[in-house]
Amino acid sequence: MTRRATGPLAILSIIGLVAVGLVIGIIGSFLQATREIVPMPWAQVVVPWGMIVVVVTVIIVIRGGVWLVRSRTGGWAVFAGWLVATIVMSAESPSGDLAISGGGRQMTYLLGGVILGAAAATFPISGRSSHTISRERIQPVVSQS
Repeated sequence: MTRRATGPLAILSIIGLVAVGLVIGIIGSFLQATREIVPMPWAQVVVPWGMIVVVVTVIIVIRGGVWLVRSRTGGWAVFAGWLVATIVMSAESPSGDLAISGGGRQMTYLLGGVILGAAAATFPISGRSSHTISRERIQPVVSQS
């Protein structure tokens, strides 16, 4: 039977996971634009490896947050941090600069990250069912002969 962290330890874990999500969102905003152009005889193929690396990292860290806190709250904390940082980095700065522009790869990064991140945060903890009966509630049946 797994136990959830309670009290100050749980709050510090959640704050730390939000901070991890913020860091991934800031770094990912710049890394998602990297790509490799592979020349083929008929055309050039663009491999957006930065976007793939960041989205896979977000999913893995979200599931790690769920595992760490033993609750979906840990995954949602990482996802919320990533989402806040990504939204802030996609806004135009006063000088007119953008970390995440409006291209197809960037929109795929945003929408794919939101959809896959929310899905990863929503999945329950593996190995735990909500329909199990705890052993403390089961009373042994004693036959009187």
